[in-house]
Amino acid sequence: MNQCRLRSLVRIRRSLALGLRGTDHHILARQALRTIQTTAQGCGFHDLDSFANGCSAAYIEGLYNKWKRNPKSVDESWNELFSGNDRTTAKRRPLPASHHRKYRRPPVERTAMKARSGARTASGGASAAPAAPPSDWKNIDDHHVIQAIIRAYQSRGHLAADLDPLGIVGPKKVTSVDGTQRHAAREVLRQHYSYIFNDLNAMFKLPSSTMIGGDQQFLTLKEILDRLERIYCGHIGVEYMQITSLTKTNWIRDRFEKPGGLDLTKEEKKLLLERLTRSTGFENFLAKKFSSEKRFGLEGCDIMIPCIKEVVDRATKQGVESILIGMAHRGRLNVLANICRKPIADILSQFHGLKATDSGSGDVKYHLGVFQERLNRQTNRMVRITVVANPSHLEHVNPVLLGKARAEMFQRGDTCGSKVMPIIIHGDASFSGQGVVYESMHLSDLPSYTTYGTIHIVSNNQVGFTTDPRFSRSSRYCTDVAKVVNAPILHVNADDPEACVQCARIVTDYRTRFRKDVVIDIVGYRRNGHNEADEPMFTQPLMYQRIRKLKPCLQLYADKLIKEGVVTDSEFKAMVSNYEKICEDAWTKSKAVKSIKYSSWIDSPWPGFFEGRDRLKLCPTGVSTDTLKTIGDMFSSPPPPEHKFEAHKGILRILAQRTQMVQDKVADWSLGEAFAFGSLLKEGIHVRLSGQDVERGTFSHRHHVLHHQAEDKVVYNSLDHLYPDQAPYSVCNSSLSECAVLGFEHGYSMASPHALVIWEGQFGDFCNTAQCIIDTFIASGETKWVRQSGVVMLLPHSMEGMGPEHSSGRMERFLQMSDDDPDVYPDTCDADFVARQLMSVNWIVTNLSTPANLFHCLRRQVNMGFRKPLINFSPKSLLRHPLARSPFKDFNECSSFQRLIPDKGPAGKKPEGVKKLVFCSGKVYYDLFKERDDHQQVETVALVRVEQLCPFPYDLISQQLELYPKAELLWAQEEHKNNGGWFYVQPRFDTALLKNEKESRCISYRGRPPSSSPATGNKVQHYSEYKALIKSVFGELTPENKKRLEEQIKKQQAKAKADAQSKPSTKPPSTPPKGGSSPPAPTGPQPRKPLISMPSRPPRGGKQRSGSAPAPDVVDEASAARNTEPDSLAHDGASPSAWKRSGSAPAPSLAPRASASRSPSKAQTYRNPLSPAHDGVAPSTRQKSSSKKRLGSAPAPTPSSHGSFRNAPSNPEFIKRRPAKDSGSRSKTQRNPEESELDPTKPEH
Repeated sequence: MNQCRLRSLVRIRRSLALGLRGTDHHILARQALRTIQTTAQGCGFHDLDSFANGCSAAYIEGLYNKWKRNPKSVDESWNELFSGNDRTTAKRRPLPASHHRKYRRPPVERTAMKARSGARTASGGASAAPAAPPSDWKNIDDHHVIQAIIRAYQSRGHLAADLDPLGIVGPKKVTSVDGTQRHAAREVLRQHYSYIFNDLNAMFKLPSSTMIGGDQQFLTLKEILDRLERIYCGHIGVEYMQITSLTKTNWIRDRFEKPGGLDLTKEEKKLLLERLTRSTGFENFLAKKFSSEKRFGLEGCDIMIPCIKEVVDRATKQGVESILIGMAHRGRLNVLANICRKPIADILSQFHGLKATDSGSGDVKYHLGVFQERLNRQTNRMVRITVVANPSHLEHVNPVLLGKARAEMFQRGDTCGSKVMPIIIHGDASFSGQGVVYESMHLSDLPSYTTYGTIHIVSNNQVGFTTDPRFSRSSRYCTDVAKVVNAPILHVNADDPEACVQCARIVTDYRTRFRKDVVIDIVGYRRNGHNEADEPMFTQPLMYQRIRKLKPCLQLYADKLIKEGVVTDSEFKAMVSNYEKICEDAWTKSKAVKSIKYSSWIDSPWPGFFEGRDRLKLCPTGVSTDTLKTIGDMFSSPPPPEHKFEAHKGILRILAQRTQMVQDKVADWSLGEAFAFGSLLKEGIHVRLSGQDVERGTFSHRHHVLHHQAEDKVVYNSLDHLYPDQAPYSVCNSSLSECAVLGFEHGYSMASPHALVIWEGQFGDFCNTAQCIIDTFIASGETKWVRQSGVVMLLPHSMEGMGPEHSSGRMERFLQMSDDDPDVYPDTCDADFVARQLMSVNWIVTNLSTPANLFHCLRRQVNMGFRKPLINFSPKSLLRHPLARSPFKDFNECSSFQRLIPDKGPAGKKPEGVKKLVFCSGKVYYDLFKERDDHQQVETVALVRVEQLCPFPYDLISQQLELYPKAELLWAQEEHKNNGGWFYVQPRFDTALLKNEKESRCISYRGRPPSSSPATGNKVQHYSEYKALIKSVFGELTPENKKRLEEQIKKQQAKAKADAQSKPSTKPPSTPPKGGSSPPAPTGPQPRKPLISMPSRPPRGGKQRSGSAPAPDVVDEASAARNTEPDSLAHDGASPSAWKRSGSAPAPSLAPRASASRSPSKAQTYRNPLSPAHDGVAPSTRQKSSSKKRLGSAPAPTPSSHGSFRNAPSNPEFIKRRPAKDSGSRSKTQRNPEESELDPTKPEH
């Protein structure tokens, strides 16, 4: 029964109670009821998760369901009401077409009823409504009040619960008429508060919305109130009425409200006492032996250990095989000893200050993790328990744990969380105070991130370090953040062990039943200060005066059980002495330990991975051409016709261009990445790509997931269909979170070495919101915890005039955290030098410039005999740059990753004539490459690309220094001087130079000046900085250079004009772009075009900033003629010097782009690659497509020629047609890529 039907039924029932049968109000309600019944019967609708979960609605719901089964089982009036066949129907006049009187619910007081039953109102008018039919209306109203009281306890009873063992915060008891003190006051009962002072012996029928009666249907008011008090206002406060699922709320009511449902047997109480003895005994022993040592004990929340043990017992009984625990420092040692059963002697040895026998820095004992596989004695089943190591950043372990749990589920084939269960232990202040909690919570129901329910246990000390809850949060409870995912929250008094254990059982069963998150808030206290050396009386004097007077929970519970006769005093003392003996024996054993091993505390071992493996062997990363062609063909093909998949026309054009590239055996950035993914999938390596917008790619370059244009939730991923026995490929858009998602992927990479796990930032700039994960887990995790990870971070990075927050991935931060020594020149003569260098560093930092190098770099991540994080600063404009392409032979078996790419042009062939040796990294190389040609310095300036910054390629750098003995040494970067790689590479260049005794040179910096901002947001300033960079490397353009550039521009414009006149467009001209005329359509055979210029991702906030477009790219004359038409350059924001070639600004004055773009006399206009384009194509490119055929690829289908996509493969022009080639169209200065010595895509051997 849906919400609307419930509301109508309630309205009708109230109308009956007020004597409104036969009135217009009742006629309207009856008509609405018939409509609802007809609709519900026709749709067969059955809502299990109704939003209507009130008592009145549930009562009428029960009557209605009972009537449907047997109409005679309900009262005759209800039968007439539900069937719509009451006696007054035939006599009732038809309703008017419009009823203007709005129905309002009348009040229920007796005075109002009497007024309505009067003969006539004082003001005259229509006659009064008929008198109410004879019935016990007071009894009906009393039942309604009882329903409201029950609902009040269910919804707000936790507000009056006795949760604070210190009694500082608690309910004020109210004495009822029978002398009973009750917790529920006006805050809970509100307008029905006075009713509890009525006749407590009155008998009431219980509604179906409660289960407090068990098998009884009638209870007195006193018994109803007493039972509700015990359930909802005792030592457990249940928050569950915020859950919108009626199934879940009924399940929780069933567990809490049924009489006797929370009772423990005698044996269960004894087991609980024994576990509590061990928990308290461990803390007491440490306090006795190490009174001044920091250990962050659990005193005051000792019951947390028995609660976790109960969760473990219950979960293993239900089939869970692996339990992962994430927690902060408080109570960690106790968890290691009593939950994981780490030998106590090993824990105690950490207090002795022993020397470690293995490498690394280690960590404090209360941060360490552990991995244990043991037999659970209660269930007699094996269970693996993992406590994940955590820094002092408290809640930041949460997403790491969730990612590790999700990866284990993937490895075990656990698709519903039945074998793997995560538990996260929180502190009260951090749970409400740290934003990563909220970010992690929101991953709980995302398909690619869910762990099918996490059990959250809050160790609530009611104080955060020295801050009271009154000043540390705005919400009533520290757990209110969990309401965002509709998680039930059980608050429980830590001094009631039985209530705590029952809550542990319920949350475990809830997670097993519904696969959702659930929370236990154990409200206790902290017997000592923040640490054992801290004095809490400085800041919480009143609280700690009470704490010092309070008996420990163990003593309180033992006294209770002794009083009940469950145990004797001697039995309890024996429990205590037995555990003390265990600890003393462990203490004696720990003193015999002379050294420790960091590796014995690893939380993510990879059994079998390192055994028999040569860690120094670097396996080949190249693949066969057949493999490339298979992957390329599938990646560039639309979905098969049998899929009947309607793809976007812009996607079809992109696929057609990819097809052309595969036929030409050349790869751009997206194709090179696909080659890496596809080849690893073929070899059985699971690939997972995660981050914001990664399915399409921030810059619309990837398009791994295609979306059906006519149907929702219908997608196609070609990399899922490469081979029948391939590994799974997971590509998933994440929530708008860097911290939690990066932590999740890092945890995912910890679970297994046989996976390539990649997190891509929307922009590299945004990784700073995940700085805690980067600093404390990724950068230092192996050093602290001997825990390897192969996670890959792809950070889009380059200075393209897009502003301070869309330019820099903060390369300098990652390089600063690298742990290689800049003053030590390594032994480069070692045959295993490269592998040793990789193995000794904490991570790998690259700034790649070719698709082939990206391919080899990603494959090397998996083929190494160890795992290291990879930080790659991926490009933006290079994604479609006509020069940033690699031939297939750079991917084959004879190729490998190039840490440094030397100059193979004229400068490299005649090094003795080189005057400047310029080292650079990343996208700035293409700027320098083209500017060098403009300045005609191709023989005097050598450009060397450092692809791998960390670890520094000393051996290759030394070779370049020896090759150019007379050249001036420069380091050129586009970043500001205090950013980028300069401060990292400078001391390492000096170390390499000092290695040669005959060397007297030093390296100089060329780039932007220091700045606190990563980039400028002003286009003019960006252009000025770019000009200064180029001038510092190459000097000013000479008059001869300027004249040559002017002649080239004139030739390009003349050629474009001649082509446009020789083949006029057969279609009406499209509307010219704003600010300039439409470029002419070329005719005749044309050279192949580069990839279409695609729009970049706009900055966060939804709108593209004006002026944020990067400067257009530059191509030398030979490359321009070889790769693209002069009027169709793909301006992807590489450098402003392209204006000199594009015709948008007259050379050599280099006028600003704005004025050039407004000139209608120019044959070419500047296209902004960041401007919105509906089909993913730059506007000018889309205009050209209306007047000429697309060159360099198979023509894309149009609605007029091809119709829908599913018919496209049948058209030979879509798949098979190739553009005509005419070698005679080249100018004399044009050369093939094979002929060009300056072509950066030429393979190196």
